[in-house]
Amino acid sequence: MGKDFDGWNEIKKAVNAKSARVFFHPRELWFAHVGVNVGFEQDGRGSESLRPLLIVRKFNNEIFWGIPLTRRWKPRSPYYARFHYVAFSEGGHDAIETSVGILSQLRLTDGKRLRYKIGTVAVDEFDGLTERLRRLLA
Repeated sequence: MGKDFDGWNEIKKAVNAKSARVFFHPRELWFAHVGVNVGFEQDGRGSESLRPLLIVRKFNNEIFWGIPLTRRWKPRSPYYARFHYVAFSEGGHDAIETSVGILSQLRLTDGKRLRYKIGTVAVDEFDGLTERLRRLLA
């Protein structure tokens, strides 16, 4: 099955045209318009090409480093980091969830891509994840 690059291009034009920006901070998890990408780069899913991202580093009110997330854990790979986070729920009963950051797919992302916030990572979990990322980049 081929990738729908043309369909994604229409969504990307709409995302780029947004004038309103959301406020975001490190340690937050958001669903973002990641899109349809080339080869093994992580794609978004669904009609809006959304994928969860962890905000690792905020550079200003417009851009940040984000790590795409997955549910697949590869324990022997240095490129995957499992962590827990507090997931927001509509009913007001927040829950502890588990996710996996794909460290090798760290990317600069514009805040216009952010769709909605889904949770926050605890400080100690975030520190462990960023330490693994530091070791990977060294």
